[in-house]
Amino acid sequence: MSERTQECYARSVRQLIEFYDKDPRKITEEELEEYFLYRRNTSQWTPATLKICYCGLKFFFTNVLRKEWHLFKILKAQPEKRLPCVLSQEEVFQILNQVRTFHNYAYLSTIYSCGLRLQEGLYLQVSDIDIIRILTSFG
Repeated sequence: MSERTQECYARSVRQLIEFYDKDPRKITEEELEEYFLYRRNTSQWTPATLKICYCGLKFFFTNVLRKEWHLFKILKAQPEKRLPCVLSQEEVFQILNQVRTFHNYAYLSTIYSCGLRLQEGLYLQVSDIDIIRILTSFG
């Protein structure tokens, strides 16, 4: 287990102890369930933060205190659902207008207008352009 993981797990246990202000050996499974609900609903912790907390407390209660609680078998942190960041056309043009070198402007405007990933744009070649299709679409 990495040092960073150990720090996160220790913080999770410390926060639980501070929340109930008692020895963690005296915390019940019901109290732990209430704690997770409080952190999700009242503290509004993100799913990623809840997952770290869950993993840390599960490790502590199962490996250190040797408690085989049903809660750890049914509790799962829901994955975070974020919408992708989409820029408006005006925002894209503002960004492109800040580009000073022509080859960078050509690269960025090409990957934007074609919907390419950055890596796909790097490997784009002239032979990849379907000139017949372009000419027929203009009349």
